[in-house]
Amino acid sequence: MKRTAIYAGSFDPLTNGHADLIHRSLGFVDRLVVGVLNNLAKQPLFTVEERQDLIRESITDPRVEVRMFRGLLVDVAREVGATLVIRGLRVVADFDYEMSMALMNRHLDAGLETVFMVPSLETTYISSSLVRQVAQFHGRIDGLVPPPVAAALMRKYPPRR
Repeated sequence: MKRTAIYAGSFDPLTNGHADLIHRSLGFVDRLVVGVLNNLAKQPLFTVEERQDLIRESITDPRVEVRMFRGLLVDVAREVGATLVIRGLRVVADFDYEMSMALMNRHLDAGLETVFMVPSLETTYISSSLVRQVAQFHGRIDGLVPPPVAAALMRKYPPRR
């Protein structure tokens, strides 16, 4: 039986930290569903469709499926057959929120486990919000995001003339 996990987030944009967790997750699951959140509380830089396309261009492993979702993560997990939720913990402050979410997900579906992963040392400091800010002011984003994402950010924030 194939082990399926889901890794959900806004991915606005996908960073090398996200990509690192995706690739490392494939070491212990057969299939990973990357769920791109349509968070109505946030003003995204990229549309859901653009974020999905950027993830597909950046992560080409056939074991990775990218799809948009809204609603409860446990419902999407059931729909795709996931038994694991992958969550990244960059800093200690992430833990309280992520632990609360993991416990709520367990309350809603006792068969769904959450796996917390820490980032690689090279990607610990990278966040989507910092990447957007650096790109907006034309700072160097190489090494922070995959090449397709860097190109898309350049289109969103063209150099000043």
